Amino acid sequence: MLLVVTLLFATASATVLWYGARQYDAPGPLNAPAQVVVPHGGSAAVAGVLAQQGVIRSRLLFRATVLGTWGQGQLHAAELAFPAHASLRQVLEILRHAKPVQHELTIPEGFTAAQIAALLDNDPLLAGSLTPPAEGSVLPQTYAYERGSTRAALLARMQAAMTKTLSEVWTSRDPSLGLSDAQALLTLASIVERETGVGEERARVAGVFLNRLRQSMRLQSDPTVAYGITHGTRPLATLSRADLATDSPYNTYLVAGLPPGPICSPGLAALTATAHPAPGPALYFVATGTGGHAFADTLPEHEANVARYRAVMAAKSGGAEVPIPSQGLLGSDGADAVPPGAAPALPPFQKGVAPPVTRAPPHPHHRRHPH
Repeated sequence: MLLVVTLLFATASATVLWYGARQYDAPGPLNAPAQVVVPHGGSAAVAGVLAQQGVIRSRLLFRATVLGTWGQGQLHAAELAFPAHASLRQVLEILRHAKPVQHELTIPEGFTAAQIAALLDNDPLLAGSLTPPAEGSVLPQTYAYERGSTRAALLARMQAAMTKTLSEVWTSRDPSLGLSDAQALLTLASIVERETGVGEERARVAGVFLNRLRQSMRLQSDPTVAYGITHGTRPLATLSRADLATDSPYNTYLVAGLPPGPICSPGLAALTATAHPAPGPALYFVATGTGGHAFADTLPEHEANVARYRAVMAAKSGGAEVPIPSQGLLGSDGADAVPPGAAPALPPFQKGVAPPVTRAPPHPHHRRHPH
């Protein structure tokens, strides 16, 4: 009788082992790849979540297998990715050795500190509160992070990336650049970033602004005026005459030299272009009306470019008169020139004087105010 019982027990054990072995490598029930947040706790808690998400069939078999393979490592709590029909062996391998799912957040070139803070605040996968960053302190690029990462930690990485990149760009700058320090480079690069979305124009735009600085000419950059009014918290569709008269250290129609700080976060391309500006004496640029800008060394050349711009815009508007909104890099040479230490006057608005420095098409990922 004892022999019979022993044989039955042995047979049952062999059957269980055989079944378990088959289930260990059998395709699982998951119909499509899935990302599952695996909780902290024992195997029972993990089994419950996996069964609920359709990753495993049997909680009991899962727990038994975890116990039987405990020497292969502990189960990790994280957001993990499971392939379709993952076997029990694959599931345990993922739970023990796979890296957590990496999410991505892209900071577009030209975003302001307020826009960057909003991106971080509105990301539901991040945790914790956030102190808004200083303007221009974040490097625009794509950052990978795990679910549950803190906003403060991710922001610190973004700022460290800008600090490192700015230092490298400043170290490799053109020796004749003429800017006082890396912060001045960052400020000018932010203006270049907002002035054009055409990559090949960045170095030429930087060259124009640097030439104007050398000659004590006002920068007359519309994006700086807009930033002085909104501080990057909202878009400003157009600039009025009253806007151009705004008393602000960012109003480069009124204030000589660079504004007190960046107006956005410039990308690596804008930083590099500003550190290595295009050579040449150009002092003006205006939109072509067909994409991009036309550059000029002298005011007569610039006025000819302006005339062409007006003709293109008039044709697009069916012959209607093209209005003369705010000026940018405009006016006579005498009106633009600002002796060192002098307080420049608001440039005149005269009919026939050049129209605005209309911007090139914006970056596809953000809206730039039209001019």
